[in-house]
Amino acid sequence: MDVSTKILPESDTQQDVRPDLSHGDGDHERFAHYVKKQKITESAVTGTPVIALCGKVWVPNRDPKKYPVCPECKEIYESMQGGGKDGE
Repeated sequence: MDVSTKILPESDTQQDVRPDLSHGDGDHERFAHYVKKQKITESAVTGTPVIALCGKVWVPNRDPKKYPVCPECKEIYESMQGGGKDGE
């Protein structure tokens, strides 16, 4: 097997190329989101992104107690628990 390597010009290696894991218009950044505790622990160990109930994808790195709960996550969670506002 013939393996070749290509050396990139120095200017190309200076760029920080990371995928944007956020979805939506940025409002998600202002909320604490609902995610399974096991997934938060796994993310802390491996650095893999988590997915909130509302669909936001990110690697947690902030104290969620400093932010209000995401209304979309809260609504989804309550509907899953049968504790919806209408008693559903």
